[in-house]
Amino acid sequence: MTGRVWFITGASSGFGDAFARYALAIGDSVVATARDAARLAPLVKLAPERVLAQRLDVARPGEAEAAVRAAVERFGRLDVVINNAGYSVVGAVEETPDTELRALLDTNFFGAAEVIRAALPVLRRQRGGAIVNVSSMGGQMSFAGFSAYSASKFALEGLSEALAAEVAPFGIKVLIVEPGQFRTNLAGAGLRHMPELDAYADTVGATRQFAHDMHQTQAGDPLKAAAAIDTALKAERTPLRLALGQDAVDAIRTHSEQLLADLAAWESTAVDTRID
Repeated sequence: MTGRVWFITGASSGFGDAFARYALAIGDSVVATARDAARLAPLVKLAPERVLAQRLDVARPGEAEAAVRAAVERFGRLDVVINNAGYSVVGAVEETPDTELRALLDTNFFGAAEVIRAALPVLRRQRGGAIVNVSSMGGQMSFAGFSAYSASKFALEGLSEALAAEVAPFGIKVLIVEPGQFRTNLAGAGLRHMPELDAYADTVGATRQFAHDMHQTQAGDPLKAAAAIDTALKAERTPLRLALGQDAVDAIRTHSEQLLADLAAWESTAVDTRID
């Protein structure tokens, strides 16, 4: 077998489907995973000999290990592991119960961590490969109504930073991807709405309306995102973070500038905390 092997979670739609189609188009092989493996049939049809459709619900313990094992049995190796499976919740902190927050973290954070742990023994034995964790520009900052989603992505980014330092000696790259608005179903079927409290109509309500209005009008092309990720992975010095989309670049830059401004404005207060 020639070419790389991509292991992709949430491959039945959106970014995951685009990543799989990109990999197949350049001649690589794909382990496409989804909670409903039947929805992966269109990918299998594209290149039956280079696609393994595998059921994987990342929120169910043990399924990631089984999927990785099946992938290695079929293709013998893993080269690019993409944690893409996820969804979003819109609602104020007060509107979001623990059951919803924990369920979101089970998929967006703990699910990704389980896939990473399952794949690492394979990647370490190979002395190489890449782990791509799909975050969001909401993994660098948050917005009214997206507290739960951003919490899951902040957690994923923190894990990824430490992971990158841990696995670098094995030749394994870690890439955090921070997309802005792309033409996926995240703002449609991938968005859960919490019960609304009138008190948040002007703040979270505006976010709900924004999400509704942007659905299927987003400027970002998921296939171009896949190509950008591959370019970063093939670079001699792969960045730790890759923002995707002008909106993401602008928002993250503005947020970073605000962080630096706050540091400068409060530096004297911050450092005046030494024991005399």
